[in-house]
Amino acid sequence: MASPLLRSRSALRAVFGSQTCQRSLCANRPRARTIFNFFRRSAKPAQEEPVPLLTEDNLFHPFSKSPFPAIRARGEAIQSLAKCPVCTSSHCSTHAHTKSQSLAVKFECPDCGFPTHCSQEHWMADQEHKKYCSKLREVNEDDHDLRSGRKFHEFEMPGPQAYEEAISFANWDVFWYTRGFPSMDTERSRRHASRILTYPLTIGSILHQNSGLTLSNQRVTPEGSRSLAALRTTLHVPPGAPDTEEAGAAKPQIRIFILGARAESSLPPHVWEQLCMLFPSCHFHLFFIGPQVSLPKPANSPPPKPPNKSATKEDTVTNQSAVENVSTTHTSTDTVEQREEDKPVYVPNVYEPPTPAPIAPLKRTRSSVELYGVPSYTVPYTPQLTITGLQANYAEVHAQFQDTFDPYTDAFFLFSPGFGFPSPNSVSELDGKPYLQITSPTEWGPVMPSLLATRCAIYVTGFSPADVERDIRSIETAPDVACEFEWVIAPGENAFGSEKWEVADFDPRVMVKTNWGVWGIRGKGREVRERSSFRLF
Repeated sequence: MASPLLRSRSALRAVFGSQTCQRSLCANRPRARTIFNFFRRSAKPAQEEPVPLLTEDNLFHPFSKSPFPAIRARGEAIQSLAKCPVCTSSHCSTHAHTKSQSLAVKFECPDCGFPTHCSQEHWMADQEHKKYCSKLREVNEDDHDLRSGRKFHEFEMPGPQAYEEAISFANWDVFWYTRGFPSMDTERSRRHASRILTYPLTIGSILHQNSGLTLSNQRVTPEGSRSLAALRTTLHVPPGAPDTEEAGAAKPQIRIFILGARAESSLPPHVWEQLCMLFPSCHFHLFFIGPQVSLPKPANSPPPKPPNKSATKEDTVTNQSAVENVSTTHTSTDTVEQREEDKPVYVPNVYEPPTPAPIAPLKRTRSSVELYGVPSYTVPYTPQLTITGLQANYAEVHAQFQDTFDPYTDAFFLFSPGFGFPSPNSVSELDGKPYLQITSPTEWGPVMPSLLATRCAIYVTGFSPADVERDIRSIETAPDVACEFEWVIAPGENAFGSEKWEVADFDPRVMVKTNWGVWGIRGKGREVRERSSFRLF
């Protein structure tokens, strides 16, 4: 006797079998042309993926033999700035006048491709080079891969998140999986993706209610828990309510002030839109403020010159950076492809990062000079995201915001501000030594007391453990800052820091990772109690 399950399947097959046959016959029948087909647009041919200039097994090239002029120019910059480590160590115990004998690096390591020593003999004698040679080779191949011309699937950003799908902020892998990113099949793809997403994800992973920074792991302090709770009442909807765009119609705007912005101000807006995807019911207004903020190209700027006829195909795509590769993967009509204008092929990164190139103006970009009184722009990118860039020191525009701050809607983020580094502009009149940037009157000196007075949370990142420790030591001794703050987030590693090594041109042995660590503070609160006018004693 047949089971009920088999009988039900047989019944379904008998009912729908004839319909299936009819559909198959209709599918094989030639399609009739109607008069309306005359007005129908022809289907666009599928775009073929570009043929990469370099394949996966051909990414390693010594800097001097690279097919890309930008990498060759960087090798020349390293040779002019860096000194041979063997020469330096051999002369450190001799007389002072022999220090000038340290030779520049002219020999390229055959294993990593970087100029590392003055000669092959010193390269063979340096036993310390093995410790960082593999990292330098990794950087070499990553830089060539970014210019290889292949399609970067890791830069394809997912759309809105369904409100019933939770996002995990445990680490990069879990986030990419729960957020629906394309599969990161190689370590190189992970490094590329983390490099551009580290800025919006550092902000989102701190502010989100599913953040990995909690009281239980002692990264968030009791004061920090109260500060984050205030922001999260605006960032999220009540429990049980759908976290959708319609739910945020009556919400106030969330303002994120990114001070001292540099590279983060040149990221394509659709990268920053990923921050909005984490909070579907919020409207974010990002303020990039700093003297090195990227501004849109002027509307009357001359068009770029056509490439030289004798230039090779490799030269025409040489200076494509990671940000430009991200921009080309975005299909929005508002984005405009950035092209190189007359400028140096490579600007050395000595002690201060260079100002990023101007960004491409979008359809809704407008000037905000009349509003803020400094070179600035505003672009309402989406109904959930507005971006404003101000090319000025924050002290110049603080007066326009100081009466509007609210700990429930505002937060400050400072990505690697360099509090503990010597100021390149200000020198003490007492001993002639440069101020630290946290006390410099032209840098962070007047800014930090103003930020603490707002009582809004201030989140700071560092590019290495030493950088985080240097910045914390500087604020603990700075006047008007020391003893005027309380901890929000304890110093520690940032789960969403970049996984790509950044190499200093003045010394290839110096390697850091963007946003490696994170910590947070806010202005100290002081309770005021009213004293009774009547006292027995």
